[in-house]
Amino acid sequence: MREQGSLARADLEAILDAGFVCHLGVVVDGHPMVVPTVYGRDDAWLFLHGSVASRSLAADPEASVCVTVTHVDGLILARSVFEHGVAYRSVMVHGVPRRVTDPEEKLRGLRLLTEHAAPGQWDYARRPSRKELAATTLLALSLAEASVKVAEGPPEDGDGPDAGLGVWAGNLPLTATWGAPVPDPLLPAGIAPPPHIAGRSGTRQGVKGRL
Repeated sequence: MREQGSLARADLEAILDAGFVCHLGVVVDGHPMVVPTVYGRDDAWLFLHGSVASRSLAADPEASVCVTVTHVDGLILARSVFEHGVAYRSVMVHGVPRRVTDPEEKLRGLRLLTEHAAPGQWDYARRPSRKELAATTLLALSLAEASVKVAEGPPEDGDGPDAGLGVWAGNLPLTATWGAPVPDPLLPAGIAPPPHIAGRSGTRQGVKGRL
């Protein structure tokens, strides 16, 4: 499906910026595993929690991984089942990750990861302690090798033999929005959600652009 591919760096960045959960594919002890985890990025690196992958790296420092990020934007419903499809945006990043051990880089990577999922939270909540940092595994994967795919538009059988079937065809969009913040049951009365959290209620998740 080469027609769905994109070589534009802007498309890569937009798809990564529109999400915060990726799937990390790695071989651990001879068995393939795909693990969902959160991520963040800068211009060159994808930072992600990697406790499972770090086990593989310990055994094989040159082990390759594959990280995927996918947004489902809806269904493409055609006149025939064969032509049905999914409207989506996806990125696959390939490479050999490195374990982040430098304390300053590790703190910066965790900040990027936190701010990617919840902008404003790094300065609002308590920062990680030294003990917590030591117990956290952070991986950095280069963004140099990536595949970008985008599927959108109407069904492709509108001008074919099935056009005369009298069957409805088109797109069924899918959107996700943030709900109202739900407080921790143990939260003392009078502590309201800060603006950077409360302000996301009702906004769309998964659109192009940084959250």
